[in-house]
Amino acid sequence: MKQSRPSTFAAASADATEHLEARVGLRIASLLSQSAEMPEHAVAERLRFAREQALAKARARSPQVVTATAPVLVGSARGGAGMLAAPRGWFVRMASALPLLVLLAGLVAIDEWNDRAEIEAAADIDTALLGDDLPPDAYSDPGFAEFLKTSRE
Repeated sequence: MKQSRPSTFAAASADATEHLEARVGLRIASLLSQSAEMPEHAVAERLRFAREQALAKARARSPQVVTATAPVLVGSARGGAGMLAAPRGWFVRMASALPLLVLLAGLVAIDEWNDRAEIEAAADIDTALLGDDLPPDAYSDPGFAEFLKTSRE
């Protein structure tokens, strides 16, 4: 009889544990359901806005709704409306190539400016060296670099 008592106690505690787990699970589920039913204000506004946009798109696609459209002049190149409707003329092609041409001209101008700055820097160095009081043999002297370092300090 003593052996049957622990097994019934274990079964009773297992039932109680399962019962507690079920109650906790139901409690968590109810709390989650309540929080899902009451979203934050910002979330609710975003959902409302998205719903309104979806309804507007659905109404626009619906064949039941008749929308009035203005006629568009496609073949006329004389008026401004014809140019807006079918931009295929040479003027549009030239206007499309214009930014590329401006970019290339800018790159060429930057390259020319850089070359000119390098030439002017080399000319300044040459003028400083040739205008100094050194004899021409000093340029071939091995200690000339040392002389330049000490003269600048």
